Amino acid sequence: MKVFFETLGCPKNFYDSEVAKGELISGGHEIADDPDSADAIVVNTCGFINDAKKESIDRIFDMADYKSAGKKLIVSGCLSERYSDELVKEMPEVDLFIGVNEYKLLPELLKRLGNGKKPDVDALSEVSGTYQEVLAYSERLLSDNPYSATLKIAEGCNNRCAYCVIPFIRGNFRSKKEEEVIREAEALADAGCKELILIAQDVTNYGYDLYGERRLPELLRKLVKIDGIEWIRLMYCYEDRIDDALIDVIRDEPKICKYIDIPIQHSSDSVLRAMKRRSTAGSIKETVKKLRTAVPDIAIRTTLIVGFPGETEEDFDELCDFVSEQKFNRLGCFAYSREEGTVAGDMENQIDEDIKQERLDGIMRIQLEISYKLNQKMIGKTLDILVEERDEDGSYVGRSMYDAPEIDNSVLFTSLKPHKAGDIVKVKIEDAYDYDLVGREVEE
Repeated sequence: MKVFFETLGCPKNFYDSEVAKGELISGGHEIADDPDSADAIVVNTCGFINDAKKESIDRIFDMADYKSAGKKLIVSGCLSERYSDELVKEMPEVDLFIGVNEYKLLPELLKRLGNGKKPDVDALSEVSGTYQEVLAYSERLLSDNPYSATLKIAEGCNNRCAYCVIPFIRGNFRSKKEEEVIREAEALADAGCKELILIAQDVTNYGYDLYGERRLPELLRKLVKIDGIEWIRLMYCYEDRIDDALIDVIRDEPKICKYIDIPIQHSSDSVLRAMKRRSTAGSIKETVKKLRTAVPDIAIRTTLIVGFPGETEEDFDELCDFVSEQKFNRLGCFAYSREEGTVAGDMENQIDEDIKQERLDGIMRIQLEISYKLNQKMIGKTLDILVEERDEDGSYVGRSMYDAPEIDNSVLFTSLKPHKAGDIVKVKIEDAYDYDLVGREVEE
């Protein structure tokens, strides 16, 4: 079969789709570039918050239009895992629903669908192996530009934050074996990867379930030895697990980006307790201070939630003051989404949507000014820039080690030399805006 993938949601979903495509190719199937040329369509959904659920459902119905041409429709991912029973009843046009741990079954499932059989996913899952076998290395089909690639080092989550459904969707935290991580990283390097982005629900918890201790620093010291990998980026680090060993390896190893993503969610201790987070305002401040002392040029990204049930004006004011004081290099903010099945979903004192939006806008106005001022300080500096694309006017768009793909700043620059995506060049910054930098390439 020729199979088209429509992937929604976070980098973990895109990673899963790459794994699924690799499994399908190994199983004798082909990957289609568009739904028109496909025999089957897989919609890899997100089910984390209400907006994501709506987008996923809309996309499923869009793809259902192709059923009239005889195409098979498969729905996978978080929405399918979370609401499989309901979706089976409400979406008879879908031929098959699979969860987040069943991508390696796709070749056999599609074969059976093609033979006119309705496969029993649960029965196949029971004999498909352990979670470690599900996590084990398999060759992925990378994007057309494999210079930047994610590597999932763990699946699931043991943190039971009051607002989050991830543990119920993806299960408990399970680390990928170290040798499997290394093998996958080496394969990515051979495929041309220069930027390796480590992802998990909590990368700082890596190894605890397998080895009885957290081994992210040790893993990083092995990954930096792989030839071809130039940058290693850390995403989704829990503040209370950022210890001296991790800070030391970020400081000492040139290949590790001076960048760390720490989703703190809030700074009011009362809100953090209600969220069932382990951090406090004091511990967050201390960790940020330690990072900036040890690695003065580090870029710290964080994510916040405003409008959590019971969040008072005083709590929000405290958060505004905290953001103004800490001056995070990168910051994203979300309005709280009430999710069924969560502790927070049943809480009283839910916040009106208009107030949530006002608070979100207020935080982002503060961050806009911070981002502009920090960017102004970059003028005159020369940075290593990873080339991503060439504009129609001949200039280039890229990123520094201080910016993750899709979510952070870009660097626009001119060059007298031709470049391809994935090249790393020296750029002198000559101007700065709210979220982007402008410069020109210089000789080393």
